[in-house]
Amino acid sequence: MNLKMILTKETINLHLKGANKQEIINELLDILVAANKIQDRQAAYAAVMEREQKMSTGMKHGIAIPHGKSATISDLVACIGISDNPVDFDSLDHEPCRIFIMTLSPMEKTGPHLQFLAEISLLFKSSEKRAEILKAASCEDILKILAE
Repeated sequence: MNLKMILTKETINLHLKGANKQEIINELLDILVAANKIQDRQAAYAAVMEREQKMSTGMKHGIAIPHGKSATISDLVACIGISDNPVDFDSLDHEPCRIFIMTLSPMEKTGPHLQFLAEISLLFKSSEKRAEILKAASCEDILKILAE
C-alpha cells in the first residue's frame, strides 16, 4: 500500500484545535469532507464512534487511529491531523495524543483497511518519525516523512 496515494496535502491538518476525543473526530471528518473523500458525514461519524465505543483507538506514544467501516464509503480514505495540544483519547498507555490518523473503509473490503493500519503502526513505532511529524512545518513535510 502506498500511503502517498491515500494521503494528500488536502487530507492533512497540522493544527487541530479540538480539546477532546469527539472534537478531534469531528475535525478529522471535516478534513475528509473538505477534500471530497466522504459524502455522508453523518454515516462516517456513526461508524467511527461505533468503533470507539467498542475500544478506544488511542494507541501508544501519543498516537490515535480513529477508524470505521461504512456502506457509504467505496474506497479506503484517510487523513492525518496534528493537535497543537495533547488530547486525552483513552490511550492504551494512558498518555494524551497529538498525532491522529483517521481512516474509513467500505464494509466489504477488509484487506486495504488492515494493510493501512499495519503500515501506519509500523511507521509510528519509530520515535524519530513521531518527533519529525510533530515538528513538521507543512503538509508537504508530512508527506515526505511518510514516504521515507
